Amino acid sequence: MNALCSDTQFFTSRRQILQRTSAGFGWLAFSALAAEEKGTFVSPLAPKEPHWPAKAKRVIFMFMNGGPSHLESFDWKPELAKAGGRYLAPQFKFNQHGKSGLWISDAFPNLAQHADDLCLLNSVTTKNPGHQQAVVALHTGSENFVRPSVGAWVAYGLGTEAKDLPAFVIIDPIGDLGGAMNYGSAFLPATYQGTRLSSGGGGVANLSNQHLTAKDQRTQLDFTQKLNRRLIEKGQTGNPELEGIIQSYELAFQMQTSVPEVFDTEGEPESILDLYGINESETERFGQQCLMARRLAEKGVRFIQLTSNGWDHHNKIGEAFSARAASIDKPIAGLIADLKQRDMLKDTLIVWGGEFGRGPHEDNGGGRGHHARGYSMWMAGGGVKGGIFHGSTDELGDNAVEKPMPTHDLHATILALLGLSHVRLTYRYAGRDFRLTDVEGTVHREIIA
Repeated sequence: MNALCSDTQFFTSRRQILQRTSAGFGWLAFSALAAEEKGTFVSPLAPKEPHWPAKAKRVIFMFMNGGPSHLESFDWKPELAKAGGRYLAPQFKFNQHGKSGLWISDAFPNLAQHADDLCLLNSVTTKNPGHQQAVVALHTGSENFVRPSVGAWVAYGLGTEAKDLPAFVIIDPIGDLGGAMNYGSAFLPATYQGTRLSSGGGGVANLSNQHLTAKDQRTQLDFTQKLNRRLIEKGQTGNPELEGIIQSYELAFQMQTSVPEVFDTEGEPESILDLYGINESETERFGQQCLMARRLAEKGVRFIQLTSNGWDHHNKIGEAFSARAASIDKPIAGLIADLKQRDMLKDTLIVWGGEFGRGPHEDNGGGRGHHARGYSMWMAGGGVKGGIFHGSTDELGDNAVEKPMPTHDLHATILALLGLSHVRLTYRYAGRDFRLTDVEGTVHREIIA
């Protein structure tokens, strides 16, 4: 227990450590150093100023696990329909929607009603078409090494406006293909890692205390915090690790009340439940995720990730894709509409996509194989231009040929919309300054409003 650790463990060369890591921590390190000199403490999750005026205050990232086909969703390829041979024609009709005339497949009739809010990214690429590597790369920027997740970087860079919730929340995360690494903080302080929630009614594991009342817990926590603060006072200097633990204890106690409130939808009118499809078996699960995302966003959570599984369609893609699309179409459209009516879409960045797309060739009887060379994602709200497509693949949807957007570019652009420079957002670890985009990354400013 940290309260029992020795002064030497915690306070040896404290000032040297802060000075040595100031380049990596940026303004956060200097704030901590100033706080140390003044005898005050700045919470590691306190809201921080961005590098420039932000377009978006928060992110809702919708991860489609398995790799949804761009050729059945947002990248209309009429030439593919004529190709024949070993090629598989698109399995859905495409129509133009909205004033912008964006081509969207019939698999997304509800989302198509918001075409003028969508920025279709039709030239996204990743390096590896294997699930494990591509999933980890999408979440952390690296397919080979343990690195902090995008959500952890955002929490580190901006803190949170939520008083009693974490900065980064992930709902129904996948348990394989990297598992916790996809929402972990790696070498960043643990306070920035994602907190798991379940839309199935489980909430947060071990959230409630089965042995002590809230009053007794408060007494126990106050005693523990008193010991920790006495240790800090004995050292006559600040300690960010111990202060972080004190802060995490407080947050965990507050979450016993705040998390159940987020899950409690009894106060929501029936019209909102219908909007998200929560009263329909097909859309209930993802609808719950989307409604929880809106409620978390209202509370000030900085990065919220949702999960939809089952997009790995190696056979019968028409049937399988139709079912998957139907499970998310109404909930996503409902979320966009709800954010709009609350005047929140303008500063909430929604990002949708999977680890890669599907290839134009037929695979295993009416299916498509993994495809990394060019596929679709989309963004909405949060300062992106709506009603546009950005980049393109060739006439068969095989290769990105115009304005390719590799994973590092995607991450750099997300950070830019949040007011963060992907070059300046660094953390010093093992003798070097690390960043989400490594030594690459270009902001695609053409999509920024």
